[in-house]
Amino acid sequence: MSRLAVSEAATGRIQPAAMVELLKPITWFAPMWAFACGVVSSGVPLEGQWPVILAGVVLAGPLVCGTSQIANDWFDRHVDAINEPARPIPSGRVPGRVPLYFALCWTALSLMVAALLGPWVLGAAVVGLALAWAYSAPPLRLKEEGWRGCAAVALCYEGLAWFTGAAVMAAALPDWRILVVAALYSAGAHGIMTLNDFKAVEGDRRMGIRSLPVRLGVSLAARVACLVMALPQVVVIGLLWVWGQHGFALAVTLLFLAQLVLMLRLLRDPKAYAPWYNATGTTLYVIGMMVTAFALVPLVGASA
Repeated sequence: MSRLAVSEAATGRIQPAAMVELLKPITWFAPMWAFACGVVSSGVPLEGQWPVILAGVVLAGPLVCGTSQIANDWFDRHVDAINEPARPIPSGRVPGRVPLYFALCWTALSLMVAALLGPWVLGAAVVGLALAWAYSAPPLRLKEEGWRGCAAVALCYEGLAWFTGAAVMAAALPDWRILVVAALYSAGAHGIMTLNDFKAVEGDRRMGIRSLPVRLGVSLAARVACLVMALPQVVVIGLLWVWGQHGFALAVTLLFLAQLVLMLRLLRDPKAYAPWYNATGTTLYVIGMMVTAFALVPLVGASA
């Protein structure tokens, strides 16, 4: 920390930059991308819808995802004081109970924006925010158990965000095929979240957090993660083929096969290659999401 930061922390002054840091903008991409997939898959023309789309993007990223990040840092502040003392809360750059009040206010703001976007969006936001708090806050603290914790994050970041994008555009419950595809990609994202846990295996083990790499061992957890990422994509490819979207099915197949090649390298040394795979294989995964979203457009439009 700089001398200025230390001085402000000591006097209990809030640093605006630290408040933004609590929101972790880098984490917003996943839910905003899934929201965009929902918007595309709805088949509703974008013309005249940009204010609603922008509000939905803000809801998915800065608001709901941001709330989860603030809450997580607040409930992990004692651990961070040991492992990452430079973070905004343990460093004192966001002093006292300000982070908790920030998280509560951000939750309320999220619900207000969601309510303006319609009842289906509000319902999805309620579920997402409930999971965000349950992930970090006692007594549930879903993050302390690998299966539940990864499932909660995957559902919030992918499935609910996709649903929200489609619901915003349709102003109604999205088409059943959208719900199925969103659920499948959400299930696959469980594997992506498992890979994120490889960077903290030693710390999780010491703190009693039962992430999948801790519970299963690094090698087996990596295989499970790859299987979890692969199977839903196989089902998506099959559905696109059955639904007559052969060109899109071929495109998703090629993206999937490329992921399989990358997985072979990942499995050689999961701890070393997990960050590399997140930058390569996960990118191919989310591109496949968008390809699938475009594949749904004529199907949803035909049934409208």
